[in-house]
Amino acid sequence: MWIWMALASAALLGVYDVAKKAALRGNDVYWILFAATALSALLVSPFLSAGPLADHLRLLFKAVLVTSSWVSGMVALQLLPITTVSTFKTSRPMFVVLLSILLFGERLALLQWVGVALVLTAIWLLSRSSEREGISWKGNKGFWALVVSIFTGVASALWDKHILSGMHPLFVQSWTNVYISLLLALCLLIRHTKGRGTPFRWDWTLLAIAVLITGADMLYFFSLKEEGALLSVISLIRRCSVIVTFFLGGLLFKEKNIGQKALALALMLAGVTALTLGSL
Repeated sequence: MWIWMALASAALLGVYDVAKKAALRGNDVYWILFAATALSALLVSPFLSAGPLADHLRLLFKAVLVTSSWVSGMVALQLLPITTVSTFKTSRPMFVVLLSILLFGERLALLQWVGVALVLTAIWLLSRSSEREGISWKGNKGFWALVVSIFTGVASALWDKHILSGMHPLFVQSWTNVYISLLLALCLLIRHTKGRGTPFRWDWTLLAIAVLITGADMLYFFSLKEEGALLSVISLIRRCSVIVTFFLGGLLFKEKNIGQKALALALMLAGVTALTLGSL
């Protein structure tokens, strides 16, 4: 059952990323994230319940990770093609493995090395494709924002598996949305104080974003909570959302070099699959 929930979550995530890109045409990054998250918090507010202070501190830490990942990811979406961003994000499971090697002294099996090689090849192809679009990675704010988004997303996924062992999924989702909304409100306040704020414009896309992320997160948390659920497999399935994002986003925004990026995407998914199978 947890696999089907993860698949449904991935499909919703794919459409969610496209909706975020579309919303950027009318609003600032922070306004989009705040409005969508506040609406999402409202949708799951019936599930708010009291809990130990320690649990709330854990969820606040998660909110910091998620907020960092979302803001940097939106900046990357604003500055880079959606097909480039979505494909790069597929590499997240590889960085989980590499961090395990650096931090815990783990060793890779042959199949995992094959996966790393495929992912690195895909990243090289993406860099070539981006150069053809006039994007230089050196000093590119979008690229570094994407790197921050990937690594904070990896940290958040690892933290999820840890905290869900002792908390109910809806408790995690409802309070995390509240804390993320508060953090984003603080960011908006600071920006307006410094004179960098922009006016908010209502867009029905924001409601779509809220509904999509609420459904995707709910399915994700419940899949992680299922007995026998494997974080590595769920992470891989969730990364498959990039297939929806890539083709739907490429079609809607008429982006360039789709053929080469599609090859890079196929290599990336093959590499992540090899990494996951080698970890089981």
